Amino acid sequence: MNLDKEQIQQIATLARLQLEEEKVEMYSEQLSAVFGYINMLSEVNTDGVKETTQVTGLEDVVREDIVVESSEEKRQKLIALFPKKSGDLLKVDAVFVDAE
Repeated sequence: MNLDKEQIQQIATLARLQLEEEKVEMYSEQLSAVFGYINMLSEVNTDGVKETTQVTGLEDVVREDIVVESSEEKRQKLIALFPKKSGDLLKVDAVFVDAE
């Protein structure tokens, strides 16, 4: 599959990229080659081949959350040890920070 300049510009627009003319030519060649390899897959006979979502045999290891009751005294001691708090709530630093 050969992509023309218009198609490359459309892909660049969708990806919010501004491409110089020489880059359009380069990407046209490179993406055409990639899509050529992808099109080769349609020639492979997959009759009788089961669909596969993963091949390692690994499974997620999960467990049920277990609520363990503790005394009010123990709970208050733990809260007192925590550096940042608001009443009985413990404050932690943000894990995900907005990049903007």
